[in-house]
Amino acid sequence: MLIDKIENHTAHVGIIGLGYVGLSLAVAIAEVGYRVTGIDICQERVNRLRIGVSDVPDVPNDVLCRFLQSGRFCITTDYSVLEKMDIVNICVPTPLSANKTPDIQHIKAAVEKIATHLRREQLIILESTTYPGTTEEVVLPLLNSYQYFQSEEQSNLTIAESSTISRLTVGTDFFLGFSPERIEPGNCDYSLRDTPKIVGGVTQKCTYLATSFYQQFIKKVYPVSSPRTAEMTKLLENTFRSVNIGLINEVAMICDRMELDVWEVIEAASTKPFGFMPFYPGPGLGGHCIPIDPHYLSWLSQKYQYNARFIELASEINDNMPKYVIEKVILALKMNKRVIKGSSLLIIGVAYKKDIGDIRESPAFDVMRIMLDKGAQILYHDPHVSNITLGEKGTYTSQELTSTLVESVDCVVIIANHSNIDYDFISKHATVVVDTRNATRTIKSIPNNIIKL
Repeated sequence: MLIDKIENHTAHVGIIGLGYVGLSLAVAIAEVGYRVTGIDICQERVNRLRIGVSDVPDVPNDVLCRFLQSGRFCITTDYSVLEKMDIVNICVPTPLSANKTPDIQHIKAAVEKIATHLRREQLIILESTTYPGTTEEVVLPLLNSYQYFQSEEQSNLTIAESSTISRLTVGTDFFLGFSPERIEPGNCDYSLRDTPKIVGGVTQKCTYLATSFYQQFIKKVYPVSSPRTAEMTKLLENTFRSVNIGLINEVAMICDRMELDVWEVIEAASTKPFGFMPFYPGPGLGGHCIPIDPHYLSWLSQKYQYNARFIELASEINDNMPKYVIEKVILALKMNKRVIKGSSLLIIGVAYKKDIGDIRESPAFDVMRIMLDKGAQILYHDPHVSNITLGEKGTYTSQELTSTLVESVDCVVIIANHSNIDYDFISKHATVVVDTRNATRTIKSIPNNIIKL
């Protein structure tokens, strides 16, 4: 029985997609004794992981090597291993299309691979962020339809004969559920094990099995009534953040016109012990979830004849923050009788948040592209990101942060406020600084060459 394999940790677990979510999940599962097989379509990534080189900062190389050497974790591009798996977790990307609608092609591709090897006593769990209804309206029909066509293609059987072949039934023969990933890169306070897990199964037994599985390596698991509820929960979590960041970004622009320090205002409001939660302005949203998930929810609401105006307005404000940063840069340059065209600009931090090397959806890229379009020359320094590519704009390499470098540029722009950067040093040597993250707050006497967001 599958439940026995789950409880005595003899189940063989497959993870499809070995990015930030999949690799972290694989290590957490292997940590408690399960055998884990990671599957990824990127041969280069697989090659790196096989020799113990991790792409994910939260999974150090020595930890990865330990599980590889123990035999509890192996990595492949071969999907045929799925037929040996008792549990399969889908952790593939779910980006937006060009017109900002959900792109779930990677989910569909993974499910089609699973369907070719689906067998009795398998538990399939989708972890990729998606819109409510995906598990039951996309994943399950794909699994069922593939079984039907396979039976019809069996040799020496007529269609009438093949239609009598019993197919696997969800909740009885195999099990399916959704459990949204909640991994935040670089968060030292809440690891995967410490972050409660939401689980929603297609049937009660699906929920029970998935809950039992996650309880083996996560401290608190919270089952909900359906996959749709679990899918909506994930969208709510990140839309909540997007809307509140949009609000504080708008307040920052209002405070700027009123010549108020929005950072001081937030700090003062935070002294209230109830009814207020601090959010902070910035150059734009970054990471895989917050810039994307609200668009999933907004798109879905239109299918139900509802216009999510509040969500769309917050996204519009957040999307325009890189342009607002450029306005600040133009103002800073004007203070020294310079214009942006032909100016040299130094970007501090190109990751989407502090103290990590994750550049997914980083607002720094939008800021830098606008700078280049306006004729500026750009350099960057980021101790966590050695190289970046801006598409047709070219490839850039992180520069050593020296007094010569800082003094040579017309303006320094702080995008990611990494902790291991000396902002006092920057302020002393820079002609002018645009601080989008309040990184210079630790400087005791703020010099007049610093412009805050």
